[in-house]
Amino acid sequence: MKLIVGLGNPGSKYARHRHNIGFMALDRIAGDHGFGPWKSKHQGSITEGRFGSDRAILLKPETFMNNSGQSVQAAMRFYKLEPSEVIVLHDEIDLTPGKVKHKMGGGHAGHNGLRSVHAHIGPDYARVRLGVGHPGHKDRVPSYVLHDFSKADEDWLDDVLRGVSDGAPWLATGDAAKFMNAVGMRVSPQRSGTGRQNPKAKEAELPAKDAVSIAPEPEAMPEQKSAMQKLMERFR
Repeated sequence: MKLIVGLGNPGSKYARHRHNIGFMALDRIAGDHGFGPWKSKHQGSITEGRFGSDRAILLKPETFMNNSGQSVQAAMRFYKLEPSEVIVLHDEIDLTPGKVKHKMGGGHAGHNGLRSVHAHIGPDYARVRLGVGHPGHKDRVPSYVLHDFSKADEDWLDDVLRGVSDGAPWLATGDAAKFMNAVGMRVSPQRSGTGRQNPKAKEAELPAKDAVSIAPEPEAMPEQKSAMQKLMERFR
């Protein structure tokens, strides 16, 4: 079983903030995969469900970002989980908008939510870093992340949330590569090509009889034309 945590701040006024992309991702997962209703437990909102035979708990801490670790620790104790069974989804200013990365362990890079999780359960948990871009100067970071996504962000944001939801079953099994592949299929889908087909490939698909019927007729040889002209001149 995995505990999948989305970081954010509770309350409607924060709902569309960049800092709340973790909450948004969990809401999409719960809706797409038929999880049960959200319930208030462990200082957060929790819903339970399954991806096939794999059980998972989704948790949105309601302690506000700076104290997220309290809720994560309480849920872990209740379900008797180890840090390696926890996955935290969070906003990442050091990644461009729409970029997603999976990481196991490591530092918190100054993220207040991760800092709190580190303090309560240590660093040995998985993270899904959801890129929201950087405002350009560190002094502008707080107001940037505590601000709604713009209309220009809607397309890539929807792709990311759908991709994370598509890959959620792989998070539950611990297969990071397949999770990232599912995200990539939404964020950077493979294209079928330029629309121009290789002529040789097209010809190779034709039956032999069709190939013969479309073959160009041979041109008449200059010598034959010249002989015919001479014969016609003799009977004029």
